[in-house]
Amino acid sequence: MNGRSRNNGLPKSRSSTEFDLTFKVMLIGDSGVGKTCLLVRYKDGGFLGGNFISTVGVDFKNKIVTVEDKRIKLQIWDTAGQERFRSMTHGFFRDAHALILVYDICNAASFSNVMGWMSDIRRHAAPKVTLMLVGNKSDCSAKREVLYRDGERLAQENNIAFLETSAKTGSNVDVAFMGVAKELFQKSLTAADYIGTHRDPNNKFNLKDYIETEKEPAGCCGRR
Repeated sequence: MNGRSRNNGLPKSRSSTEFDLTFKVMLIGDSGVGKTCLLVRYKDGGFLGGNFISTVGVDFKNKIVTVEDKRIKLQIWDTAGQERFRSMTHGFFRDAHALILVYDICNAASFSNVMGWMSDIRRHAAPKVTLMLVGNKSDCSAKREVLYRDGERLAQENNIAFLETSAKTGSNVDVAFMGVAKELFQKSLTAADYIGTHRDPNNKFNLKDYIETEKEPAGCCGRR
């Protein structure tokens, strides 16, 4: 042995706990739309089948992803949707970098209540918060009460990204969170970050375009 490291001069791998940026992402929407299931699917790759206790107040999990050469920690907050907890969750809106507003495609009332949530966002969230509308439970298309085109139209009217997901099958879950991560990374860049890099300041990341390119298509019964 010559005493040199077995890495032979190669850079050491980074600890799984190291990260360059942290962003706070909140899942909001009515109780029962699947916010907790989306979070568990994305963080742990599993599905909370059967009965489980609804979120009380707020809870969060961390997920580290890589965008370009940066490791980004997404601190994803799961919020209770019941009316009695709304004032509590409003207090977390202000410092959120992104809000993912979720409704259940099999529950028309949860979709009708989206505009109420939008009003809360306008009152309590930062003006430039990243916002995405998500129709969850796309695997239950036979019980669908909200058409894909209705969710798409509402998103267009409010100039926000939209897609349908399934926490059960995992459809579009990674796309949703990775799109948010990429958008937040783009927003974090300053003019100095473009100097000496391959980044083109005139070709910035667009969340809606990314979703359209990467998402799985809606089910055959969803677009009518």
